[in-house]
Amino acid sequence: MELILIENIEAWDALEPAWIQLVERSGTANPFLEFWYLRTWWEHLGGGEWPVTESCLAIAAGYDDGVLKAIAPFFISQKEDHPTALRFIGQIEVTDYLDFVAEEGALEEFLSALFDLIFEQDRFGVKKVSLANLRNGSPSLPVLARIAEEKGLSYEAQILQPAPVISLPRDWEDYLQSLSKKQRHEMRRKERNAEQNFDTRLVFAPKDADIEQEMREFLELMRNEVNKQQFLSEGTENFLIDLAHKANQRGKLLLCHLYLNGEKAAAYFTFLSDRKLLVYNTGWNPRFLKASPGWVLLGKLVRWAIENGLDEVDLMRGDEDYKYRFGAQDRHVVGVVIGPQKA
Repeated sequence: MELILIENIEAWDALEPAWIQLVERSGTANPFLEFWYLRTWWEHLGGGEWPVTESCLAIAAGYDDGVLKAIAPFFISQKEDHPTALRFIGQIEVTDYLDFVAEEGALEEFLSALFDLIFEQDRFGVKKVSLANLRNGSPSLPVLARIAEEKGLSYEAQILQPAPVISLPRDWEDYLQSLSKKQRHEMRRKERNAEQNFDTRLVFAPKDADIEQEMREFLELMRNEVNKQQFLSEGTENFLIDLAHKANQRGKLLLCHLYLNGEKAAAYFTFLSDRKLLVYNTGWNPRFLKASPGWVLLGKLVRWAIENGLDEVDLMRGDEDYKYRFGAQDRHVVGVVIGPQKA
């Protein structure tokens, strides 16, 4: 396998058609690995998470007979408490799932050749790989561990966060029966309370919506959650707005709103990908606190997902209590650090 190192935007942009085709062939149902997502992240460096002056592209593309077979979407950067290393484009805070992109059967050969470039030939100028947010079921994890051992490298892996997922049955009543009696009663009570006291509507922003305006309103709702106020820097807001535009253009965006008496009471920024609904960010209006708008909206979304034949609602990273009350089961994201053996 021939590996080519991509270190500038022009070469990366030229790779877009082949990247799109490779994602389709790989069967990777993950919007965070698609070209449009990672390119948008790079333009904003995660909303300013990484310093521009310390960050450079280091994408490795693996070819066999001129056909793109695998990609390591890497960049090199450093900041306080994060020494210089090769990392996935997208790390860490705003991207839930990251990985290599590879055609079936190509991953091991590609990673073996990649490790040779990094650790033996020193083509990247960095001999540390620090990867975050791989799903614990990723085929990359056992391959990385095996190749590191074969090449005499240190390998450390740790669970970073849970990423709860609601697996959906084909019927709403079956879903309700999968919950505990207490939680089933709670869901019904909160939905009934909202519908008795308000004109309640589930609304999806249309594809031709004014995404800029929709996102400005969504960000205002996000700010009502204390832990998101500091997160929403100007750079992060610009990234999220740009990301929503790009996702909408590609038919991946689903902005979901719960209206109570004609006013937005809660909103979810979600991605729709391969029969899965991925809940990326949420916001709510504290004026409707007693109506539990976030809970009511999630219940309606789960029901909508079942009725539209989806397989799961992925609530992604974080162990917030409400996720488990809706029947979500933990998956996890994993971090891996690989480098030379310490003397």
